[in-house]
Amino acid sequence: VQLQASGGGLVQTGDSLRLSCAASGGSFSRYALGWFRQAPGKEREIVVSISRSSGRTYYADSVKGRFTVSRDNAKNTGYLQMNSLKPEDTAVYFCALSLPLVDNVRVRSTDYPYWGQGTLVTVSS
Repeated sequence: VQLQASGGGLVQTGDSLRLSCAASGGSFSRYALGWFRQAPGKEREIVVSISRSSGRTYYADSVKGRFTVSRDNAKNTGYLQMNSLKPEDTAVYFCALSLPLVDNVRVRSTDYPYWGQGTLVTVSS
């Protein structure tokens, strides 16, 4: 499975961005989708996860109420809507796919064997 993340850019505090993750070469609907981010000098962290049916979602505390994850299995694409962006959201954002045994989210990066190349989000103050 190949993943292509896009939609990053330079924005100001309070602005919005929507990231997309296009999948190819596999059955996107079978996988849980996760978005991770890695800021300079920091470890990669989970941001959100959505189950294959969209029935379950997980949000890191730092993004609850500001970010929304969604997916369109017919288009093999996942999305991350980011509102009220803050400078601390600055990072490279990665999308990833996990194949869980049940229809659930995954929060550990080690559960995700498929990764996109990352897209840079920079939020200026």
